Amino acid sequence: MGGFFNAFGNGVVYPFLFIYLHNVRGFPLSTAGLVLATNAVVALAFGPFAGTLIDRFGARATLAPSLVLLATGFGCLSLVRAPWHAYACAAVFGLGNAGFWPSQSALLAGLTPETRRHATYGLQRVTMNLGFGLGGAAAGLIASTSHPTTFTVLFLLDAATYLFFAVLLMGVPEVKLPAARDDEARVGYREALRDRVLVSLLVLNVVFTTAGYAQLETLPAFAKNHAGVSERGIGLIFLVNTIVIVLAQLPVGKALEGRRRMPALALMTVLWASSWFLVLLGGVWLKAAAATAVLAVAAGIFGIGECFQGSTQQALVADLAPPRLRGRYMALASNSWSLGWIIGPALGGYLLQHAPLSLWPAAAGACLVAGLGALALERRIPEYARRTPLDLPAPAVPTPLLEDPLAEGLTARLSG
Repeated sequence: MGGFFNAFGNGVVYPFLFIYLHNVRGFPLSTAGLVLATNAVVALAFGPFAGTLIDRFGARATLAPSLVLLATGFGCLSLVRAPWHAYACAAVFGLGNAGFWPSQSALLAGLTPETRRHATYGLQRVTMNLGFGLGGAAAGLIASTSHPTTFTVLFLLDAATYLFFAVLLMGVPEVKLPAARDDEARVGYREALRDRVLVSLLVLNVVFTTAGYAQLETLPAFAKNHAGVSERGIGLIFLVNTIVIVLAQLPVGKALEGRRRMPALALMTVLWASSWFLVLLGGVWLKAAAATAVLAVAAGIFGIGECFQGSTQQALVADLAPPRLRGRYMALASNSWSLGWIIGPALGGYLLQHAPLSLWPAAAGACLVAGLGALALERRIPEYARRTPLDLPAPAVPTPLLEDPLAEGLTARLSG
């Protein structure tokens, strides 16, 4: 429930943050990209510290203050008048993100049996995307670049959802922590970074984030400024993306049970590359309503690709992580997202400003290269982690037959 409302708040803000900084406050698109990159830089810098806090004090204890920082950073965006104001806000919610993502992932991993982690992360993706899409659709009805106060409403609404999540978190039990070793603080990250499979997987995720999710963030600015899509149209595009994920995530997750994980990630990159080529075609040939329709289809295809990662990536990291280092593994995984969010918005904002049509084929090509990398990595993954676990029903306990002497004795005792 908390994740849903939090995602709703994110959906209210994220699709319109580029537009707010560029069209309302007058910052260049490259500056808007650097603001979002600042969030990721701060999250990257403090992510390892957050992982240590999780392993020492617990995931829930780390998540709560992270939510307060996020509420503060996003709530203050309405006060932005100069670029340094935006950078300061991004630094604050970047600090919150440093703790938010690894602590939430570690909490879910600790509360869920190993065989159901892929389903848990898939369900998390459903609730998050449902909230995000509904938030984006609602924001499309509220936001207007000619009325800056409408964006103030969006930012305060987002801040309120983080605080509400913090209240709900009080009802969630803390995960029991394994006994700490004396040298753990000194060797914890060194041990994690010696896991070459983990490091390779995280490098791939940097590319996934840079060429995939980060460019989904730049899509609204491209749609509005290059294809003439309205604010309501942008909200519709993200709503389509959400509906596809909500409807497809659980069936895709079920279909992946017992199947190899890395080909699933490779198929994701093919779908993402296809969606970016559709964005390119829509931007070159179409405008307004027609462009909105094509971009919505592209967002839907992108959403199907997200479903493959939703049931694969985080569950694989959780399976690779020793329980006593789970916080650190999740922090490193979150750092790979942060690094992608540093490179992606900065590069995407630059290309949008100077060569907007070159962004989409470049992103598509990077996705396909990462897909090949995923297939090459599979042979190095431990056998136990190569496939998504099957959710097998518990074996039925056979009913003793009456002619069984043990059953007869039991019946006699019960009747006597």
